[in-house]
Amino acid sequence: MKIVIDSAIPYIEGVLEPFAEVVYRPGKAICADDVREADALVIRTRTRCDAQLLEHSRVRMIATATIGFDHIDLPWCAERGIEVATAAGCNARGVLQWIAAVLDFLACREGWHPAQKTLGIVGVGHVGSLVKAYAEAWGFRVVCCDPPREARERCGFLPLEEVARQADLLTFHTPLDDTTRHMGCSALFATMKPHAVVINSSRGEVVDAQALYDSGLSCVLDVWEHEPNLHPGLLERTLLATPHIAGYSQQGKANATAMSVAALARHFDLPLGGWYPPQVEPSAPRPISWQELSGTIRDVYDIEAESRRLKSHPGDFESLRDHYAYRKEYF
Repeated sequence: MKIVIDSAIPYIEGVLEPFAEVVYRPGKAICADDVREADALVIRTRTRCDAQLLEHSRVRMIATATIGFDHIDLPWCAERGIEVATAAGCNARGVLQWIAAVLDFLACREGWHPAQKTLGIVGVGHVGSLVKAYAEAWGFRVVCCDPPREARERCGFLPLEEVARQADLLTFHTPLDDTTRHMGCSALFATMKPHAVVINSSRGEVVDAQALYDSGLSCVLDVWEHEPNLHPGLLERTLLATPHIAGYSQQGKANATAMSVAALARHFDLPLGGWYPPQVEPSAPRPISWQELSGTIRDVYDIEAESRRLKSHPGDFESLRDHYAYRKEYF
């Protein structure tokens, strides 16, 4: 058996070698020649899995160590019996703590308390649900939009335009598909309060970069349309800019790798059930007050310094992402 693995995926080296020939390649460089004799791939978002890559291969399993899956042609894979496993939910708490750092920064910069602000959440899945629970505990008024969940569960969520209209802070936590691409558009931004802030840590193409720039709205961005080629005017105007690392916590990365290994173990009947990177301490979720958060988050995660690095060296986007020092989750 042969497995091709994105060389930037942490904690996985040596785990599968007892059971397969393992080849490590940079994600963007994985090509048809690399995968022709492979049985499985372990990838990130930088590897596009479609007919061009897989047509003449023997690949039967793709595990992506990401929550997103828009880099995989799912219908094409399904037609050919290729199983696809994602790591949905793996980094939700890491993204939560990125959001916490953003909210703390904005509160300090603008001099407000959570009770004075309405937080709009678009997409109430693994990440959005956590953001909702913690934000409500911190005192924010929270309004939500999630049409698929609303249709299934009747949660009382609001239409997107109404959430945008009410929000002082609008944060996107949706996957990327035909229904969410450019969800953040000129018409939506026109409904928002002039001093509202747009936050995106989901997928870059969920927000139309040019429309956001033209709107004049303030924004905080971790993901970017056309990344790693960032809209220069938008980068300059962002209050905080980070290189697609919102979920890059030690535990989030360990979870993603463990979920990928578990998927391979199930598919190929490998004795790796329950494996977790021994060098990482699993997260210990707990409540945290706004007061404690404000007093601790900057010691754990200096998001302002990270933003300065990207703004000073936007051409280093991929390098900053690939060599990122993973943060520790502490709540």
